Amino acid sequence: MMTDPIADMLTRIRNAVRVERATVDVPSSKVKRGLAEVLKREGFIWEWREVEADPVPHIQLDLKYGPNGERLIRHIRRVSTPGRRVYSRSARLRPVLGGLGISILSTSSGVVSDREARQKKLGGEVLCELW
Repeated sequence: MMTDPIADMLTRIRNAVRVERATVDVPSSKVKRGLAEVLKREGFIWEWREVEADPVPHIQLDLKYGPNGERLIRHIRRVSTPGRRVYSRSARLRPVLGGLGISILSTSSGVVSDREARQKKLGGEVLCELW
């Protein structure tokens, strides 16, 4: 039984980037679809799509690499865990790596990046950081 499906998704992405895979499959859920959409909006992946499969539908992410094959996702870190939830107000959100990276938050308005949360003045649970 998996206790942290978001950490599982981040680990699958991390492992796929390390071996330079073009796509990665992740079991689908509403939060994971939100994470995938934020990654697309922020330019870390090309596209994502939900694929119906048996027994569980999954999300397929098309990973993005630079023009010479360099990795755009260099580091992914899970911030809030099932045993230790981390919440932040919009005023306390700071840019990750001087604005080169992002934090992804789960807010009352859905899953958003730290930039969107500061702009909309939303706080919430900090799911992960990546750069």
